[in-house]
Amino acid sequence: MMKFLVTAAVAALISGAALAKDIKIGVTPGEHAQIMEKVKDVAAAKGLNLEVIEFSDYVVPNQALADGDLDANSFQHQPYLDNQIADRGYDLVSVGKTITTPMGVYSNRVKSPDELADGATVAIPNDPTNGGRALLVLQKEGVIKVNPEAGLKAGPADVTENPKNLQFVELDAAQLPRSLDDVDAAVINTNYALEAGLRPTVDAIAIEGAESPYANLIVVRSEDKDADWVKTLVEAYHDDSIKAFINDEFQGAVIPAW
Repeated sequence: MMKFLVTAAVAALISGAALAKDIKIGVTPGEHAQIMEKVKDVAAAKGLNLEVIEFSDYVVPNQALADGDLDANSFQHQPYLDNQIADRGYDLVSVGKTITTPMGVYSNRVKSPDELADGATVAIPNDPTNGGRALLVLQKEGVIKVNPEAGLKAGPADVTENPKNLQFVELDAAQLPRSLDDVDAAVINTNYALEAGLRPTVDAIAIEGAESPYANLIVVRSEDKDADWVKTLVEAYHDDSIKAFINDEFQGAVIPAW
């Protein structure tokens, strides 16, 4: 009997069952949540049990991770993480890239940024990195110019040329899709656009280029960055089946970044 028990334990270890670990990972609704549910299946086969927890904004997931209520999160790009660390002192670190979600300009009133009238209102995210990102998208479309010294954290005050006298309305990123009936255009993050039923490659009147530096990340506390479960989590996300799912499901609106 003892020999059988030892043999069974060794077999369980080899299969990964003995290495099973429960991990809480925070995501935002939309593509991050959808993809992580697929990653959950891949991770389970590697002995890593993921509990996927959705958050409705960009602020709470980092606080929850720093406080120990989460083990990891997957929703943000490096400029946003850097800004959060600088502002709040979080001891958090990126351990792997996930996806790039090109930011788009949407409108119920015009079909191109060129059609925006003098004094038109444009809604942008109210957090520094995504607000700056939105302004750079508008700059790419030639409707404004932004002070290059402001970098990725540009705000409306950093707009140096505004020939259409656009009026910028800064809103919580999650509220932007609902603002479309009240403004002339809104620059919206893809996860919130998809959640609202908008199709970035079809409905956007302008979209961020593929050269965007805003690849999203898997983030953990610095103390965990070399943990075995972190390596397993990244391996599960970077599985070929996840890349195939992203390409099939989102048809270019979401792009694998690894």
